[in-house]
Amino acid sequence: MADYMIRAAAADNFVRAFAVTSRGVTEYARKRHNLSPVASAALGRTMAAGLMMGAMMKGEKDVLTLRFMGDGPLGGITVTAGPNGNVKGYVGNPSVVLPPNEFGHFDVGGAVGKGLLHVLRDIGLKEPYAGQVDIQSGEIAQDIAYYYAVSEQVPTVCALGVLMNKDNTVRESGGYIIQLMPDCPDDVISAIEKKVTAMPSVTELLRTGKTPEDILTEILGELGLVIFESMPVHFKCDCSRERVEKALIALGRRELMSIIDDGRDETLNCAFCNTDYTFTNSELRDVLRKCTK
Repeated sequence: MADYMIRAAAADNFVRAFAVTSRGVTEYARKRHNLSPVASAALGRTMAAGLMMGAMMKGEKDVLTLRFMGDGPLGGITVTAGPNGNVKGYVGNPSVVLPPNEFGHFDVGGAVGKGLLHVLRDIGLKEPYAGQVDIQSGEIAQDIAYYYAVSEQVPTVCALGVLMNKDNTVRESGGYIIQLMPDCPDDVISAIEKKVTAMPSVTELLRTGKTPEDILTEILGELGLVIFESMPVHFKCDCSRERVEKALIALGRRELMSIIDDGRDETLNCAFCNTDYTFTNSELRDVLRKCTK
């Protein structure tokens, strides 16, 4: 199944919903960052959430950033996404290995640890909107739902999952988010609670061939589900040699001269896609000529 996401509503727009299947996105990140299974699960879940949360923004250039800054051995998670189905992300320690939790699943919560979840929305204003909450479990989905409830006062159901093959490649990845709008009728809330409680895990749904449409239909089909949009999703990084050169210029003449005087080449790495950009000493001198201060 190709990676894609749907945006929908139900119950006369008192409910909005998103669902995504993102196996390819998570597998690309796994290979690019050489992720361990638990790191793949943590980053895959966060990227699935980021894709759906990014789709909630309206401007083409809007950017959502999620940062799980926990004290666990994973060393934090950073994900950015836009409204167009593109996402990128990385973890601090991609090789972290932990035994399964008490349920026999990946111990994502143990890998993330305690700390803060930061959510930033850059919508082109002078300062981005920033919200933060304490990490509740580190399992990602519960923390996303808690963020919406506390920081934005939007009742939210969030379910995320990543299933790995025995060779540690990604078999399934995805999730769904359902949100209740103001004045949502009590009977609608009760119907959704009943359906969600009875739902299998996201990975089980995807493993058995359920599509994003199938998942939302199972939960919201009796409430007049309307699917507004379907879009492909991708892991896409916008780094380039030109952007890295601008970063070098931003260091200023003094810092660049210090690097040049060492007589060595300089390699900068993009944390999001793990791409190295190397500038020879001669190229650094060319960059220096472009510095204005």
